[in-house]
Amino acid sequence: MSYWSTMPPRRAHILLVDDNVDELQLLIAALRGAEHRISLAFDAMQGYRRATALQPDLILLDVRMGGTDGFATCRLLKADPATAHIPVIFVTASSSVEERLTGLREGAVDYILKPCEPAEVLARVAVHLVLAGSKCCASPAASGTDAAADDERKCGPDRVVALAAERLVMSDLVNVPALAELAARVGTHEKRLSRIFREHMGRTVFEFVREARLAQARRLLGESALSVEEVALAVGFSSAANFSTAFRERFDTTPTGFRQTLAGRAAPSLRTSEV
Repeated sequence: MSYWSTMPPRRAHILLVDDNVDELQLLIAALRGAEHRISLAFDAMQGYRRATALQPDLILLDVRMGGTDGFATCRLLKADPATAHIPVIFVTASSSVEERLTGLREGAVDYILKPCEPAEVLARVAVHLVLAGSKCCASPAASGTDAAADDERKCGPDRVVALAAERLVMSDLVNVPALAELAARVGTHEKRLSRIFREHMGRTVFEFVREARLAQARRLLGESALSVEEVALAVGFSSAANFSTAFRERFDTTPTGFRQTLAGRAAPSLRTSEV
């Protein structure tokens, strides 16, 4: 007999986010039959708002919904300290491997294909509830005695969008989406995202991306053997010339000059160690 089959079922509050809940009636009945409490949301952003308000134990999230998709919801959930701990299981009719990988990269713990087999869903839900419970018990913040941690978990909606966009940018500096796409992928629009970055980051989205690329480039120049051209491409600049110009404007030295300065600082320490 397996470990999981001997575990008593945990009754939990589950948020189901889907714009076509009618096709999931069999699954809902199975979840309620297992004595889980079900809350529903019918679009992506409503799902995020209800998750922050209801604090469910687990979220079953559809990927393809009208307007904002489930990936945007997951990004917001994982960027918000108040909901980052909640396990997200994507539910989708697509069998695309790339879509499943995208969901897992965004922070989902599992994937379930439609049409759902209720017994399989119940088993997966049970496993992730047990795992989430174990993590919660092991976390010092779970005791509720750390006031600073409580304050950190309070995060306004604009700040959550800023954090989600920041994570999306930092995850792939080479392929940063255009402003409109970036905004859509965190569940908002260009004008709001631009305002949020100015208010919370103190700079425009373009300035933030540029600064992030230059900071990463500075680290690579100091810690790797990549050529200047390779560093430029690795952080998303279109050419070594554009990179060198931007680097000099930011750090008042060229990438090659920066490396030479680092080498000059390291040389005396090497000679001293040889004495």
